[in-house]
Amino acid sequence: MTDLQASLIAIGAAIVIAVIGYNKWQEFKAKKSVERAFASTRDDVLMTPSSREEASPPAVRQEPGFFAAGEQSSEFDGNALPAADGVPVAEEDFAIPVRAATTASDLPVDELVDCLIPLTLDQPLRGEKILAAFRDLRQAGSKPLHTIGLRDGAHWEAITHGAQYSMLQVGVQLANRSSSLNEIEYSELVMALRAVAEELGADPDIPDMKHVMQSARALHQFITEFDAHLSVNIQSNSEPWLISTLLIALEKQGFDVRPEGRLVMPDGEGDVLFSLSTNVTLAADTTSRLTLLLDVPRVSQAHNGFGALTACARSLALRMDGTVVDDGNQPLSEQALSEIAVQVNEFYANMLAADIPAGSPRALRLFS
Repeated sequence: MTDLQASLIAIGAAIVIAVIGYNKWQEFKAKKSVERAFASTRDDVLMTPSSREEASPPAVRQEPGFFAAGEQSSEFDGNALPAADGVPVAEEDFAIPVRAATTASDLPVDELVDCLIPLTLDQPLRGEKILAAFRDLRQAGSKPLHTIGLRDGAHWEAITHGAQYSMLQVGVQLANRSSSLNEIEYSELVMALRAVAEELGADPDIPDMKHVMQSARALHQFITEFDAHLSVNIQSNSEPWLISTLLIALEKQGFDVRPEGRLVMPDGEGDVLFSLSTNVTLAADTTSRLTLLLDVPRVSQAHNGFGALTACARSLALRMDGTVVDDGNQPLSEQALSEIAVQVNEFYANMLAADIPAGSPRALRLFS
């Protein structure tokens, strides 16, 4: 072996050792960063009332055949949202201004729906600087994220250009119909939020991951139990209806045809009261069956969605020579419809007791 070869081998070995050492150092730094990110013992505010730690009572009797295909009936109780795994979460250490900020109904963050993360600013900042820092941080996974600021020392609002804020509050939604916030989504959010905080000169107070996950799972359990779709069908008594003629009749009845092809009955305030399905593909010329569908938790009790749906079904059946039937094609009597209406009102009462009234901003966010 020549001196040159020996020197090259020595240099190569030194490089390999240096690379291994550098990688170990990077792993150590990453581990410490994660530990710092989740070292806080701050509790989550979602599940504080003691009534939310009680076991759920037996489910209310389910009327068969009135939930849309593929949907489960809702089982609900008269209590507020239960604590996940029966573990109560303390809230005494949350700052009073933060609590005040999240009780206003016109704010985009909500202490029951969101994981709240306060950011203490080193100095007041203008809204445009804050908005620029958050421009790429709009959600965690599929869960939307919103930011509010403390203006003039007492007034909380959504961040706007031209205003100046002394404190920030970030809220990421804990759950929706599809899933709850999970550990990976939360971890990625924390890392991204720390980068934004460093850019703004802010100190984020990160809630403990364990409590956040408990809150997210409990909220998603509530969504699952109250995720009710109520359907009533109209079956033709003779020949199938022509789709072209049917659409004219439905528009006269008050239905709107949305750009994506959905047929919906508006509630008069910009939202949907209930929808209609022809149960056939867009290419079909006829149909023998219509289905009216009420997304129960998204419609306010004040709009009487089920009453409007059944009245519409009766009117359509009368005008088009059809019969109002259940999913098993059995005629629905007035008595059966009345019994279902009672159950729907009980459903609404239980949503109200959980502080998530049907059709409210909270309900619309959760059941999305």
